[in-house]
Amino acid sequence: MTLGLPKLSGSLRLLAAAILCAVTAVPAQKSTLDVHVLAQRVDHHYNQLHSLKAGFSESYDGLGMHRHESGTLLLEKPGHMRWDYTAPRSKLFLLDGKYAWFYAQGDPQVQRLPAKQLDDLRSPLRFLLGHTQLEKELTHLTASPGTNGSFTLTGQPKGQEKRVPRIAITATVDGVITGIEIEGGEGAITRFTFTDEQTNVGIPAGAFHFTPPAGIPVVDAPPPV
Repeated sequence: MTLGLPKLSGSLRLLAAAILCAVTAVPAQKSTLDVHVLAQRVDHHYNQLHSLKAGFSESYDGLGMHRHESGTLLLEKPGHMRWDYTAPRSKLFLLDGKYAWFYAQGDPQVQRLPAKQLDDLRSPLRFLLGHTQLEKELTHLTASPGTNGSFTLTGQPKGQEKRVPRIAITATVDGVITGIEIEGGEGAITRFTFTDEQTNVGIPAGAFHFTPPAGIPVVDAPPPV
């Protein structure tokens, strides 16, 4: 003879349903809390810095093209940023606080643009040059877990809805950014990977001052559309 499970009374069925709803609601509530906590973890790490040095690699895939470059990044608050590309060729992208400068070795001209008009995917860490608040910089922010406590925050940069539909920031358990993936127009993807981050380092004098090479004219680049 087999023993059947007793039938639940109406009140017990209601209690079971209530418990089930409570259990299934917990992950959604926890996920919302995690986004806030993890964003603040990144904010805290970068808001206490005044300078930073890291190695970087950059890849671009889109519009039938593939490009991979690497070099060294320097940041200094307020408003200074320097990307020294060393491979596959020498190239510089620099923010001196007033202007953004662009120059690749062998180019016939240097491009210059007022920093306030800058809208360039080569400066994904520009928001870290001030007081970082990821939850204000990115809308529709979500979080996903990685390995060893790492995580990825994904959102949409405010004011760039048409140009950048998605940006994903991967960070360590301590809030150190190790990667940024940016989705641009027509599905093009730009990825940055950062290594060997050194914080509050001494920055060489003149690191954020650009002098055009002799004989190379400076051209004011048009503002972004």
